[in-house]
Amino acid sequence: MCCWPLLLLWGLLPGAAAGGSGRTYPHRTLLDSEGKYWLGWSQRGSQIAFRLQVRTAGYVGFGFSPTGAMASADIVVGGVAHGRPYLQDYFTNANRELKKDAQQDYHLEYAMENSTHTIIEFTRELHTCDINDKSITDSTVRVIWAYHHEDAGEAGPKYHDSNRGTKSLRLLNPEKTSVLSTALPYFDLVNQDVPIPNKDTTYWCQMFKIPVFQEKHHVIKVEPVIQRGHESLVHHILLYQCSNNFNDSVLESGHECYHPNMPDAFLTCETVIFAWAIGGEGFSYPPHVGLSLGTPLDPHYVLLEVHYDNPTYEEGLIDNSGLRLFYTMDIRKYDAGVIEAGLWVSLFHTIPPGMPEFHSEGHCTLECLEEALEAEKPSGIHVFAVLLHAHLAGRGIRLRHFRKGKEMKLLAYDDDFDFNFQEFQYLKEEETILPGDNLITECRYNTKDRAEMTWGGLSTRSEMCLSYLLYYPRINLTRCASIPDIMEQLQFIGVKEIYRPVTTWPFIIKSPKQYKNLSFMDAMNKFKWTKKEGLSFNKLVLSLPVNVRCSKTDNAEWSIQGMTALPPDIERPYKAEPLVCGTSSSSSLHRYFSINLLVCLLLLSCTLSTKSL
Repeated sequence: MCCWPLLLLWGLLPGAAAGGSGRTYPHRTLLDSEGKYWLGWSQRGSQIAFRLQVRTAGYVGFGFSPTGAMASADIVVGGVAHGRPYLQDYFTNANRELKKDAQQDYHLEYAMENSTHTIIEFTRELHTCDINDKSITDSTVRVIWAYHHEDAGEAGPKYHDSNRGTKSLRLLNPEKTSVLSTALPYFDLVNQDVPIPNKDTTYWCQMFKIPVFQEKHHVIKVEPVIQRGHESLVHHILLYQCSNNFNDSVLESGHECYHPNMPDAFLTCETVIFAWAIGGEGFSYPPHVGLSLGTPLDPHYVLLEVHYDNPTYEEGLIDNSGLRLFYTMDIRKYDAGVIEAGLWVSLFHTIPPGMPEFHSEGHCTLECLEEALEAEKPSGIHVFAVLLHAHLAGRGIRLRHFRKGKEMKLLAYDDDFDFNFQEFQYLKEEETILPGDNLITECRYNTKDRAEMTWGGLSTRSEMCLSYLLYYPRINLTRCASIPDIMEQLQFIGVKEIYRPVTTWPFIIKSPKQYKNLSFMDAMNKFKWTKKEGLSFNKLVLSLPVNVRCSKTDNAEWSIQGMTALPPDIERPYKAEPLVCGTSSSSSLHRYFSINLLVCLLLLSCTLSTKSL
């Protein structure tokens, strides 16, 4: 007992890496906005260990939820009451009723309490095979937390009132940390006095010019710079590379993203080069790789997109948050590159309403990778991190990898995708992409609460299905994407003919009568979608030939483009191997490509040459 105050003082130091039990917890994050609830964790083989440090002398609650709410959650409650530690495994049903779990899978390792704080440390298996527990995988995990000033009694814990919350984390694939020299130079890309509207969600965009370097440098780490007190206001930050064909007039002022009056220059910022989300740490490049600056091929202009979350509609907020980029003149062996793979962002990406599950695919074809890699790097490129990206209807994303028709292990996946938690995932081991390989970005959506079609596009209510691959060495390939044939999609709803030549966008239907003079978007919305029709449409779309893009850095195309048939023997959707109890599982937002009339004509002519309507 005499040693507890000393242990508590040590354990409460902000940079502490070990718990009172002496075990280390290399990953640590603040769960609340007031600095009262800290979570530490560490994977230990087939188990994961947690450390909760909370400013309360009552009970501490922690758990996992499919949605971030109390329903159908896996919960553990612990504390120290009258000098005796306790830890209890609970679960909630769909009605949020708290029940003790017959199978107790959380195991207490350490507990202590003083007049202000409670600390508990415990472990559990990643996969308990208890139907009331949530398996912990490489996917996003929505943790829930709560506390009370009183301990849990025989009847269970009292209601926590407002002392609760949720946060999305990636427990098994957290950001890697690196110790950098304190003398390492850096530059900031930080918003200046941005007025935050009194509405729940705001996306703010600002272009920046990269500092001019007289010789080549490497960025080796990027970390968030969040204004003090705004830790819960700044929800996520994305950094895009823009066209170099601008002058500094584009830097004059920021603007709300995705707004009709948004500057046209913003539309040229297509490739994500960094992503951070609330709860995340900085991103460090591997020791042999860096983001090149200072050469003609490198970014000159970038766009910073910040998502502000203001659910209480607070007025008068002014923000100065952004990113800090650390760089070095000690050039590393390889330059990092980014490839965007997946579905070409387009209105031709269609998702019917009322669907509890709908799958879309974007193909980085073997023809594209064959041509680009044979010309640039026949020995292949090495992927070390991946960002998976969709919008609000997205529920899961997988990046599949094929070689000579055989499926390799997944490059990356997130079966519990959270739009508000997007970061690059480090691969456990670097993976090589060879000439002739092909990739499929597979996205799962839920539009059960929507009454109209969901289209591919910029808005968060529109959708995307993209993977951003961080790799080395950099080659002249920035986009490897596809989009399904729109004409066969329209034939599904009974469209027979469109007006030609195409002179308007969206193009207009000529026949049959029920769709005459409607745009193809209005026609798709007029069709009476049922779940059965949606499933049939999904099966059709996944089998359609696709238009492909195989783009170079300057937006020129490799020669591989136009309509391509898909491999016939791909299993859809991806079937995951079953989890084994007690073992570990292993396994712009991107800018909208604006489909103007010219591109529309290109796609339509390609389609009409193979299908007569």
